[in-house]
Amino acid sequence: MKKLLSSILTIVIALSVIFAATGCSQRSETNGENGTKAKITIGIVQIVEHPSLNTIRESIIKELEANGYKDGENIAIDYQNAQNDQSNLKTISQKFVRNNYDLIIAIATPSAQSVINETDDIPVIFSACTDPIGAGLVQSLEKPGANVTGTSDKVSAEMIMNLADKLTPGIKNIGALYNAGEANSVSVINDLKNYAAQKGLNVVEATVTSTADVSQAVSSLTGKVDAIFTPIDNTVASAMPVLADAALEAKLPVYVGADSMVKDGGFATYGINYEILGQETAKMAIEVLGGKNPGDIPVKQMTDMDIYINENTASKLGITIPEDILTDAILLK
Repeated sequence: MKKLLSSILTIVIALSVIFAATGCSQRSETNGENGTKAKITIGIVQIVEHPSLNTIRESIIKELEANGYKDGENIAIDYQNAQNDQSNLKTISQKFVRNNYDLIIAIATPSAQSVINETDDIPVIFSACTDPIGAGLVQSLEKPGANVTGTSDKVSAEMIMNLADKLTPGIKNIGALYNAGEANSVSVINDLKNYAAQKGLNVVEATVTSTADVSQAVSSLTGKVDAIFTPIDNTVASAMPVLADAALEAKLPVYVGADSMVKDGGFATYGINYEILGQETAKMAIEVLGGKNPGDIPVKQMTDMDIYINENTASKLGITIPEDILTDAILLK
């Protein structure tokens, strides 16, 4: 009898283990008691609200939906904005990792840096990161490695300044307005300095730490420079209307790094289309959701560039746009 009871007890324990394992497996594949398949969870973190980054996010979501990944149906998107606050970024990144999301999309370099500091496992796709290597996001552009890849919005300071030379010839002193705490900006400003050194031009720097500093920074440049250059800087872009008004008052053309910054009052740029950047970011996300390792996907650098000019700003500055540039330019108001 004892042997029989012992045998029954052994069988019961074994069956309990099997059922427990089966139950765990089912919970990982279902979402709630109705037995529906769990949605793919995607966290999107954005450093701050401004038109360029908003365009990227909206384009990502639209491209995902166009390829069968619709929020609220077969995927669940958790969008969080850090309001340009590093502590918020950390909290958001930790939340995404703690909830074990299937994929994290980080818009702008600070967002990407924060996320990759929190996870080595969850796939991370970054967008609008000017210098991914310099920012410590990837090992190389061709083979990013680890769990990270994404898109770069690097623009050429040289090409923008060559455009400036055609639109407003005679520039000798360039005002460099940027946040020195943003790796993206530092990278492009270094390119600007190299260009200026080759051309015998002078760069006068005015750095900001918040949007509240922008107006004063323009005042510090007034009378010292012939034009202002600002890269794709999240702090400056967030205060672009303020910069545009202050520069107009000082009669200074502002050459910028993004089309949205032209739309917000900047004079001109030779840059990328942020809607296309968002589409390319989404395509990478789709590859990863299909099972591809992020570290094997090369970082996408945008090669299609356009000239963007703000007609209203040109008129207020009294600048006549040459016909050969008008032919190729995208005019904004």
